[in-house]
Amino acid sequence: MSTAAILAGGRARRFRGRPKLLLPLGDRRIVDRLLAVLRPVVDQVFIVANDRATYAGLGVPVHPDVLGGAGPLGGVHAALRGSRSPRTLVVAGDMPFLSTAFLDRLWRADRAAEVTIPRTDDGYQPLCACYRATCASLIERRVAAGKLRTIAAVEAMRRHEMGADVIAPFDPDGTLFFNVNTPADHARALAIAAYHGR
Repeated sequence: MSTAAILAGGRARRFRGRPKLLLPLGDRRIVDRLLAVLRPVVDQVFIVANDRATYAGLGVPVHPDVLGGAGPLGGVHAALRGSRSPRTLVVAGDMPFLSTAFLDRLWRADRAAEVTIPRTDDGYQPLCACYRATCASLIERRVAAGKLRTIAAVEAMRRHEMGADVIAPFDPDGTLFFNVNTPADHARALAIAAYHGR
């Protein structure tokens, strides 16, 4: 079975507690978009979130963090511990413009690496990557040592990098890895979605 996990993220203080996954984007919510692009790629999708009730109506499993207070790295760890697959596709819940074509390419890339990860001009994209199940133990050791930086954890893994030349055909508008971190980002995402809709 192939598996993907959507990381719901933290408390969304900038959105007054409203989960970013449930923010509207055109005629759908961000979570609806992510589920739509992931389901053609993998057999099963679940959400990593500590508030199961918030996502109960989506019809997908919800797994809580295992390592408390570990931030995004803890989310990746929860995804790996919640998955039954040798490899798990992990995506952030605030990347509304990921595409099926790109995620399929990411999923089918080097399966021997511990992590298959896009690397853009901005650096690694650890919250849109494929991790082997064995990475969970490495993450546990790093968290126990107080090393919580996700990029540093990735750099300690055996990597297959997808560079800009591979990513470019899937990202003509430069929005593939766009993050909705603030209300201003959400406003921009709404504009992008409306433009694409036209």
